[in-house]
Amino acid sequence: MVRSKSVLNMMMMTFGATAVIVVLWVLVGYSLAFGDDLGGGLLGDPLQHLGLQDLLAEASGRESWLSVPVILFAVFQGLFCVITGALVSGALADRARFGAWMVFVAVWTLLVYAPVAHWVFDADREGHTGGWLVNRLGLVDFAGGTAVEIVSGASALALALVAGRRVGFGRDPMRPHNLTNVMLGAGLLWFGWFGFNAGSALAADHTAAVVLVNTLCAGSSGVIGWLLLERLRDGHATSLGAASGLVAGLVAITPSCSSLSPLGALLMGLVAGIVCSLAIGLKYRWGYDDSLDVVGVHMVGGLVGTIGVGLLATAAAPAGVDGLLYGGGADQLGRQALAAVVVLGYAFVVSAVIGFVVDRLMGFRVDEEHEVSGIDLVVHAESAYDFHAASSGTRSVLGTRPPAGG
Repeated sequence: MVRSKSVLNMMMMTFGATAVIVVLWVLVGYSLAFGDDLGGGLLGDPLQHLGLQDLLAEASGRESWLSVPVILFAVFQGLFCVITGALVSGALADRARFGAWMVFVAVWTLLVYAPVAHWVFDADREGHTGGWLVNRLGLVDFAGGTAVEIVSGASALALALVAGRRVGFGRDPMRPHNLTNVMLGAGLLWFGWFGFNAGSALAADHTAAVVLVNTLCAGSSGVIGWLLLERLRDGHATSLGAASGLVAGLVAITPSCSSLSPLGALLMGLVAGIVCSLAIGLKYRWGYDDSLDVVGVHMVGGLVGTIGVGLLATAAAPAGVDGLLYGGGADQLGRQALAAVVVLGYAFVVSAVIGFVVDRLMGFRVDEEHEVSGIDLVVHAESAYDFHAASSGTRSVLGTRPPAGG
């Protein structure tokens, strides 16, 4: 989705984030998120699972509170952190220093994602106290509408404000350089999302089956919602719109996939496709440059899905909760809304502080001339595509002899 002159940098930001986050997660991140609570449901013990050493003995056995080996669960949760960090980088496309990004994502993993994951995912069990949102407030978030989607969008908004707008933002066309790859990537993402959502059941059981069906339904109706709005508003249904609508529907169903019926999932995806399509235009009205629409799709879609649980949840689904429209009253709706606001505010403020400090110490932006000429060449000394193949080389490949003296 980025311009060809910065596509390698965008990919490197994801690769770099993956490397840094995995290292930190193994060292202390998993402990911060899933260690015994230090008090108030706010943070886990950072030393409890240091280096995952204590999980090695369980490699051939199973803990009673999990249906899979704990070390596998630890890595699965770590990859949730990886995708969240990678999403944040989308707001900085075309203009960020690679070193500054690596420092930011390292600090962000420990101060933003790990604490929120503790709040949202770490359930109480015998002998273990977990996070406050899931255990005290009663938040329903099956696979990360708050910890992944809202956190990534709020953090992306904070960084977009810290880094500032790209040269030519709002004036120059900044179109995706390869829409066929966008469509291919969206298809791969759709397939992978079944592992993201249904995999959170940690078993091939009825819950996983319901979650998979709801994920398929919401992704499909998200495409339809986005394309309908595009067709009515702009006169065209675009491939980028289809890919974006798909992601919007999948984002919204992520927290709600265990609590909705398939009909509810269809409605959730449809609403998310429409609302997120409208939301991406806010960056032009409000002047923040979110390069790849992380705010409009992930933060807004996460809000739709998280709050939507309080409206569309049915006790017939595995989560066993009734929302407002199923006779459950406004109680769960209030819980969901409060959790969404708290997570959004925390992620935005702390990410802004980290980003500001990194910017002051290192500078987040590349020089303007380097941004214009192409960040791939300046930062990585590489270009994504070679458009200057020698003509003689082409002739040789085709088996044609060059003319005499050529």
